[in-house]
Amino acid sequence: MTLGAGDLVLCSGTLARDVSFRTRVEAAAAGGFTAISLWGRDYQRARDDEGLSDADMRHLLADNGVQVGEVDPAWWWLPGAEATAHAIPAEFDTEEVFRFGERELFAVADAVGARSLNAVDVFGGDWDVDEAIEAFGGLCDRAAEHGLVIHLEALPWSKIPDVGAAWEVVGSAARSNGGIAVDAWHFFRAGADHQALRTVPGEHVLGVQLDDGPAAPEANLLEATLHERLLPGEGEFDLPGLVATLRHIGCDAPIGVEVFSDELHQLPPAEAARRAGAATRRLLAA
Repeated sequence: MTLGAGDLVLCSGTLARDVSFRTRVEAAAAGGFTAISLWGRDYQRARDDEGLSDADMRHLLADNGVQVGEVDPAWWWLPGAEATAHAIPAEFDTEEVFRFGERELFAVADAVGARSLNAVDVFGGDWDVDEAIEAFGGLCDRAAEHGLVIHLEALPWSKIPDVGAAWEVVGSAARSNGGIAVDAWHFFRAGADHQALRTVPGEHVLGVQLDDGPAAPEANLLEATLHERLLPGEGEFDLPGLVATLRHIGCDAPIGVEVFSDELHQLPPAEAARRAGAATRRLLAA
C-alpha cells in the first residue's frame, strides 16, 4: 500500500461509533479521503451486524477508491498491560478497546490490507524506558510479519506523554517499520514541543492526525479528547506551525483527521466527512 502526505485518512473517531462499515467507506469517498482508519469494533460490527465477509469489505473499499490506512489502538504491548486489561470487567470497557488484542487486530489488518497499527500507552505501570524500548521493538518485529508499520502515539496523561518520549522509545528500538504518530490534540496539550519534533527524522513520523481545540487546556482532558475536539481551523491550535514543522523535517506520512466531537457526530456521516475533508484541505493549502 502506498499512502503519503497527499492522502487524507478519515479516522474512525471522526464519525459516530455506531456508523456502519459501508457508510464509513462511502462517507470517506464523499469527503475526498483516500483512506479510513478502523478500530476492532468497526470491523467486528461489519461482520456481525452487516454480514460482510472480508472479501465483501475489500470489494467495498476498492469500489469506492478507499484503503484502510491504520488499525487502532495497540494497547497491549507494554509490560503489565495485558494483565491489567484482563482485570477490567467487560462492562467497563465502554470504548470496546480491550476485547481486541494483538491476535485480533493483526487479523483485522490482514483482512483489509491495512498500512499501519497505532500503538499507545494506556495503563502506565512499573516498566522503565529500556523495557518500553524492548517491548516496542518486539511489537514492530511481529507486525513486520503482517507487512505493517507501527507508529507510537504520545498521550499527555500517560508515561509516554509527548513527542520526545515517544521518539526516545522508537529511535532506540531502531526498527525500520517503527515510527511515531503526531496527533495535534495531544501534541498541543503536551506543550507543543516543536524542538523535540524537529529531532525526529521525517521518515520516522509515520502517522499524523489533525484536529483542533481551544488554546487553554480543558478542565477534563479525557472528556475533551473524546467528545470536544474541533475541526482543523475551527480552534486556536497553531496548526499551520505544526504542519510547517512536519514539512521541515521531511514528513511524508498520510494526514489523518481525528475529530472526536459529539457535535460532529450528530451530522449525517457524509456531511461530517465533507466538512472534515474541506477543513483539512484549507489548512494544508494555506
